[in-house]
Amino acid sequence: MNFRRQRKDVVDVNLTPLIDVVFLLLIFFMVSTTFTRETRLSVELPEANGVAALDASELVEVSVAASGDYAVNGEKLTRSDESTLRTVLLPLAQVSTDVPFVITADAKASHQSVVRVMDVAGQLGFVNLSITTQEPGQADGQ
Repeated sequence: MNFRRQRKDVVDVNLTPLIDVVFLLLIFFMVSTTFTRETRLSVELPEANGVAALDASELVEVSVAASGDYAVNGEKLTRSDESTLRTVLLPLAQVSTDVPFVITADAKASHQSVVRVMDVAGQLGFVNLSITTQEPGQADGQ
């Protein structure tokens, strides 16, 4: 009996398809990845062209300074916290909550200061809230 020897094939791994697949995966992940850009919003306060129709004697005006200090109808508060603001606005709310409630905030005032005034006014029952703006092109202090 004469058995033939079986030829042993050389076993090797063809790397070309593997490299192609890895390259395609790399391209897929590069295209599908979103790159996070840290951006900040540039916010400009609104301007309005309307005319003032309110009588100054029949409204509640709360002014918010850039430092966060409050003034109610021109009288500066001793402290700039929610309880002081509530204490000053409570007698005005007991008279009438239908009077216009105007918030005049400095352009550099913190958003938290303005929201605090809106929150206290809403809790006391004021319903006619408005925020003042300036006419386009009007400089500060004019």
